[in-house]
Amino acid sequence: HHCRRAVMARTPVNFATITRRNLGSHVLSEVQSPLREPSFLAAASSNPLLEIDDLHTHFATPAGVVRAVDGVSYSLRGGETLGVVGESGCGKSVTALSILRLVSSPPGRIASGAIRFDGTDLLTLSEGEMEKVRGNQISMIFQEPMTSLNPLLTVGRQISEAVALHQGLSRRVAMDRAVEMLRRVHIPEPERRLHAYPHQLSGGMRQRVMI
Repeated sequence: HHCRRAVMARTPVNFATITRRNLGSHVLSEVQSPLREPSFLAAASSNPLLEIDDLHTHFATPAGVVRAVDGVSYSLRGGETLGVVGESGCGKSVTALSILRLVSSPPGRIASGAIRFDGTDLLTLSEGEMEKVRGNQISMIFQEPMTSLNPLLTVGRQISEAVALHQGLSRRVAMDRAVEMLRRVHIPEPERRLHAYPHQLSGGMRQRVMI
């Protein structure tokens, strides 16, 4: 599959390319950092919401160590959108997985660097503390939702369980919140779709369920 992606920003963004040393086709060796518009800077928080600082993620293979992410750095303020574009295998997804500490270990590991979210280095948190961050403060929307949704559970149950877990709501209130979430992503008849299974929804609807 081609992994080239484009993200539409709500604010005007110019890009300047920061070139890093190129160690092969499996290395994310360039980062595009947004040159922020003055009007946007005035409205944005002075402190970055997310900072990636010299991130290195490696995978051990029989042929040697693959440096999938090699020295990536960027920062984002609240309200900003950053699009990372590159060929398949260059490290886009591994960078995102590293932020949420979802890189399978072994064979992968975050070798060095820092990932600061709202001032906290996520690499210093325990697994229990990270579980409170994932899906509550930071979420990842995968390209193929059928690999993330449980085919045996209705979409309403899957959404409400996540809401109840992170926000401590009752099952009934969480289901009401799930209906509202489906409505916000413009899924028609959300009260009825709540009881549908993933295979009963279109690909676009499944993607919106994940959002």
